[in-house]
Amino acid sequence: MYPGTHAATTPDRPAVIMAATGQVITYGELDAAANRVAQLFRSHGLGVGDHVAFCLENHPRFYELAWGSAYAGLYYTAMSSRLTEEEAAYIVNDCGARAFITTAYKRDMAQSIVGDIPGVELNLMIDGTVDGFESYEAAVAAQPADPLPDPRLAGKDMLYSSGTTGRPKGVKLPPPDQPLDAPTSVTVLGQMLFGYGPEMVYLSPAPLYHAAPLRFTMAVHQVGGTVIVMEHFDAEEFLRLVERHHVTHTQVVPTMFIRMLKLPDEVRTRYDVSSIQAAIHAAAPCPVPVKEQMIEWWGPVIHEYYAGTEGNGFCYTNSTDWLAHKGSVGKSLLGEVHIVGDDGEELPVGEEGTIYFASATAFEYHNDPEKTASSRHPKGWSTLGDIGRLDEDGFLYLTDRKAYMIITGGVNVYPQEAENVLALHPKVEDVAVIGVPNEDFGEEVKAVVQPRDMADAGPELERELIAYCREHLADVKCPRTVDFMAELPRHPTGKLYKRLLKDKYWEGHASRII
Repeated sequence: MYPGTHAATTPDRPAVIMAATGQVITYGELDAAANRVAQLFRSHGLGVGDHVAFCLENHPRFYELAWGSAYAGLYYTAMSSRLTEEEAAYIVNDCGARAFITTAYKRDMAQSIVGDIPGVELNLMIDGTVDGFESYEAAVAAQPADPLPDPRLAGKDMLYSSGTTGRPKGVKLPPPDQPLDAPTSVTVLGQMLFGYGPEMVYLSPAPLYHAAPLRFTMAVHQVGGTVIVMEHFDAEEFLRLVERHHVTHTQVVPTMFIRMLKLPDEVRTRYDVSSIQAAIHAAAPCPVPVKEQMIEWWGPVIHEYYAGTEGNGFCYTNSTDWLAHKGSVGKSLLGEVHIVGDDGEELPVGEEGTIYFASATAFEYHNDPEKTASSRHPKGWSTLGDIGRLDEDGFLYLTDRKAYMIITGGVNVYPQEAENVLALHPKVEDVAVIGVPNEDFGEEVKAVVQPRDMADAGPELERELIAYCREHLADVKCPRTVDFMAELPRHPTGKLYKRLLKDKYWEGHASRII
């Protein structure tokens, strides 16, 4: 169950179709390209368990890199194409990448960091070259398309999430130990819950460097289906692609549902979406009215799950069960759920506390043993840090996030990163970054700033602080707006009462997250 299997039996079946251009990559082409990538890495001395990193937009060569890394038994880090130079260099160094691949689209970033990533032995660029980078196309063309010799162990992704203490952290799974053709856990879930199979057509509208798009689409390749990749999401174009390609499966975030529902009725009804068998959503809670409207429009094909990059638990609900438990993220299919109070003791049904999963999945936060330890309960359970409650039927409801994580448009943002940057601005005395309601994105990032001089408070300083933050962090992590206060609410010990700030903006909402 990997592209090579399907290249041998159905080499002309489309593995990937790029939505904007219509470019088709067949299984025969994908497997041959992935073999060349694996041969390239091995020719440079990279062995099983070594690390590579790549920073690409949704590019036609994305999957040959991901599968080539998997063929070679490597850890691979798919990096956000929205990172600043500072963030990109940090991740390449932190993950221990021996090879780094990017595109001409990211040439400015690449040139800027090439001198700051000393551990990288192989720098390659797609669609062009700059100083310090070789041509990717030439490098892979020089390699044979033959598979590496057996045994071949499947490489694994090591993806980075925003950090609670100001730096992104890689989620590292145990070293490669499974044969290349073994189904992943996502593939098994896809077959069990969503009807994954060789005839499926999966529309992926999100950036491929995120965990869910990457893992779910590579699972499509394991079963021999076709992935349609949108370079950028557009609501009407999404519907047009569903009709044109008779899409059977897709995965979205609630923001995308909202954008589609806001289309004029004559636009929404113009396209035939009856081919959809499973529309999966996750990453952020979906507002109840939005999900009700989507089920009414598309039928009971909406599926929801709650899980993390860490892979330590998985809750799931279909449309029928959700309608009977509105607002829930489902029941656990992997790892029994335990709701735990601040004292570490398990809480009864209906009470709110930290969500822990009891599962055998092992993970660690790369180079951060303290964060790894903080995710564990003395009984061996692990947590993503979210807050929630269980009902009498075992359905889980998310009610808040520990560390005040913000999910904006399906992207996880930890406010500590922006707080650390803004605190260094010479006009800032104190700062808190929080998530506040946003109709389109669920939440948006807001900074509440105590300026050194309240006379500076106003639109000009707001613009200055937002621009300053964007110099150091990806724009999605930076505040969209800034409010000013003469003094932030802190305890004499220095502890910030962030809940007091957040509650002001969430007044009138049933939950502290959307």
